[in-house]
Amino acid sequence: MSEIVIPQFSPHTQLSQMISGYWVSQAICTAAKLGIADLLKPGSQSCQQLAENTDSNPGSLYRMMRALASIGIFHETEPEQFILTPLAEYLCSDHPQSLQATAVMLGDAPHYQAWGNFLYSVKTGKPAFDHSFGMGVFDYFKSHPQDAEIFEQCMNSFSFVEEKAILDVYDFSQFKTLVDIGGGYGEMLGTFLQKYPHLQGILFDEEYVISHAEPTLAKHGVVERCQKVSGDFFTSVPQGGDAYLLKHILHDWDDERALTILQNCTNAMDEHSKILVLEMIVEPGNIPGGAKMLDLNMLVMCPGGKERTESEFHQLFAQAGLKLTQVIRTAEDICVIEGCK
Repeated sequence: MSEIVIPQFSPHTQLSQMISGYWVSQAICTAAKLGIADLLKPGSQSCQQLAENTDSNPGSLYRMMRALASIGIFHETEPEQFILTPLAEYLCSDHPQSLQATAVMLGDAPHYQAWGNFLYSVKTGKPAFDHSFGMGVFDYFKSHPQDAEIFEQCMNSFSFVEEKAILDVYDFSQFKTLVDIGGGYGEMLGTFLQKYPHLQGILFDEEYVISHAEPTLAKHGVVERCQKVSGDFFTSVPQGGDAYLLKHILHDWDDERALTILQNCTNAMDEHSKILVLEMIVEPGNIPGGAKMLDLNMLVMCPGGKERTESEFHQLFAQAGLKLTQVIRTAEDICVIEGCK
């Protein structure tokens, strides 16, 4: 495969490309929906073959593939013949860090339609999702199981990367029982229990989520060491843990509801327990970081959701009767924000 050369563009061209960025995300989303990367995994295929296998129009599919190849996603080896590239490999469904579900979720409804009403969120401070669909995003997932499944797959794909970064900087051997609040299918908790065989786990989430967790826990070989508990973290959380994990939970909610979640954790904790909030932190000024863009997605999608600064976490912890003891940066954007009573 020939070397991919990334040209340098003028500021005008750079901004033009940013403005049309959704063209790219929609093309990637469509390729992910069609499973193009999986079809190319065995080797080179013609666009005609890909069209037949995806029930697509050959000419239109070629135009999409040609455009994606121009930015390094797929590679045209000869006219209308394509192979995978290192970028495209992440669109394979069986890749350990697959972004296939992420591409589908962010490019498809509900995200795409909600972002089409971004102006509403900026004008009102309210989630454009609710404005677009007449209900909150989590209520939507309860009544749209296919979208909920894509969401959980997407969360798992982020977990694969974030888990390693967290384990590289934080020692969980000090604990006996981990309680994963809003832990989804248990990808993170399963990974942590697998690494530390002495640990017990409690996976806590709503029933419609917990009911699908068994395969993930079985994959990690921790079914016997992990109790599944369903419930509502706005009401209470399970007792009996000496570490309470909240990964990308508080950012879904405004300060009032985030405080309720933290206070319920405080009530469940004993004097030796720790709370570990695993979130991005918004850096000051013009310092770049994924948190600032993810913060916009929280504005669009969630009721008062937002990414927070380190100072805001200190204030939130204090209001919940917690002391923020340390913030540990990882190799990824996610941080370990540790607290105790």
